[in-house]
Amino acid sequence: MFRFKVMSTLCGVLLVCGTPLAHAANTASAAPATAAVPAALMGAWTLVRCDNVYPDGRRVELYGANPQGLWLIDAQGHYMMQIVRAQRSPFAANDKSKGTPEEYRAASLDSNAHYGQVSADATTMHTHIDHASYPNWDSKDGSTPYTLQGDELTYTVAKPSSGAAEGAHGEVVWRRLR
Repeated sequence: MFRFKVMSTLCGVLLVCGTPLAHAANTASAAPATAAVPAALMGAWTLVRCDNVYPDGRRVELYGANPQGLWLIDAQGHYMMQIVRAQRSPFAANDKSKGTPEEYRAASLDSNAHYGQVSADATTMHTHIDHASYPNWDSKDGSTPYTLQGDELTYTVAKPSSGAAEGAHGEVVWRRLR
């Protein structure tokens, strides 16, 4: 287990847009946890957007119009991320173990969480997911291009795992929490 050293101004949850980075490229080329974490990536980030983008420019908002998310990255490259749809329906039975198939499906599609290690060079972010709410990502490595402009971090996912048709890519945008 690891501890995050978080600034006193932290008031949210940090995510790597939960979805895209996690399933970026699932290759063995991701850097190990001991690789460098640029100081500009450390800290807490809040989700701005998590979309699938199609060749014609059309966007599908995977977690609705105002997705919520938090991504925390410490100095050693440990991270934790969570993304959720802003508006979600509660289970009618008020019991997590007694949901309907539709409630379980919505709960699965409306949230994404994972933790692991992250490192980066000037243009590429590398991740190793230890565990994820989507079990197919457990122990997966990935690499994805990213840009950092001021307090806004954007990365793309070459082949999203969330129902995207051929040719679509994922785009995730985070904003630094201050």
